[in-house]
Amino acid sequence: MAQYTTDEPVYALATPFSPSALAVIRASGDNVLSLFQPYFTGHLDKSGQVVHGFIRGLDGRMIDEVIVIKYAKGHGYTSEEAFEIMCHGSLPVIRSISQLLETAGLRKALRGEFTYRAFMHGRMDLTEAEAVEEIVKAKTAKGSGEALSRLTGSIHNEAEKAKDQILNILASLEVQLDYGEDEIPEDWIFPDDEIASIVHRLKEIASTYSAVRRWTEGAVVVIAGRTNAGKSSLYNALLKENRAIVSPVEGTTRDYIETEAEIEGIPVRLFDTAGLRNTDESVEAEGIRRTEALMDKADLIIYVVDPLSDDTAPESDNILPVYSRLDIAAHNGLSFSSVTGEGLNAVIDAIETRLSNGVELKEGVPSIDSERQRDKLIEAAEALEEAGKNRAFGYDVIALYLQSALSALGELTGEVTGEDVLERLFSSFCLGK
Repeated sequence: MAQYTTDEPVYALATPFSPSALAVIRASGDNVLSLFQPYFTGHLDKSGQVVHGFIRGLDGRMIDEVIVIKYAKGHGYTSEEAFEIMCHGSLPVIRSISQLLETAGLRKALRGEFTYRAFMHGRMDLTEAEAVEEIVKAKTAKGSGEALSRLTGSIHNEAEKAKDQILNILASLEVQLDYGEDEIPEDWIFPDDEIASIVHRLKEIASTYSAVRRWTEGAVVVIAGRTNAGKSSLYNALLKENRAIVSPVEGTTRDYIETEAEIEGIPVRLFDTAGLRNTDESVEAEGIRRTEALMDKADLIIYVVDPLSDDTAPESDNILPVYSRLDIAAHNGLSFSSVTGEGLNAVIDAIETRLSNGVELKEGVPSIDSERQRDKLIEAAEALEEAGKNRAFGYDVIALYLQSALSALGELTGEVTGEDVLERLFSSFCLGK
């Protein structure tokens, strides 16, 4: 890999480049402390020690008063010799310290280079490395909590367990391969139940991807329907505040209203829109045109229907029909009342189910937020299934499929991974990570 290396010291700003009370600059690499020490008045002795002092430039001029934390080799984030500078969040100060570090022989780190080094030094496997950036990008507490579980090894542990089971099966099979046809000590029976159990577990974890992805990327949810159907009432009820004007006068909402919200842990851009009807009024007609444009790009359309009208919701995979005025007129479909609140929890549950593609996360089943991880889990499961389907072709063929499953799991955790995959993965990280 041409871009990422582990043989030269690097540094990066780990906090945003903007005025703030504090900024953090991290550095890592062989002999990085000896390169920095001449410009720091404090003495960096023990690993993990917090040292107060001043950074001085080449001309002896004081740059800033700082706190520095030293990490001896094997103790820090990257497992390399490293340090972190906590300085004032002044832009001139950050620039001056950065220039000084470069003059001292440190290179500015690439995106994700610290985590890349942590991976290369065995500090974490590839699933845990991916979880680092997933935590940074998480928009809800639920999303960050699931990512933290992956960071602490939930997927790694599952992969290792599956590999151990497959290796045991392969070992018993290879005993047969070591003997001649007339010397086989006993018949080998294909372990259908054990293979089926491994396949089920791998597919169960892989199936969480579509639901968890929503926690990271979020969704566009549009509330639509005819005028005066109860759209704004539902919008306010979901937000638990009066954001949209509610009026018995038709056509009150003439343009869409947009709010960032969270529904059952899923970040959403929630839109209340102009009511759909035929009109010659130019402003309202423009609002309806904008509503239709939003509906075209929505992940989910909540189509609100007044049960007292002759309206019906259009049929589409991304449309959720919801009937209003439950306190006045009951309906067999999904219904709510903005007056009593009845049915609102059911509406919220239905929204979550649709956005999660019907996948319900189960207790004890780790989740994934990586398409790469999903593909490797499915690849391993399918190789195991093929081993069973092709058992009639002999032990050699079965062994090849079992080896393919092991290879896929090895790629999942990063034991066997091409440089192009690593470069693509780590280049999407934040600077300083």
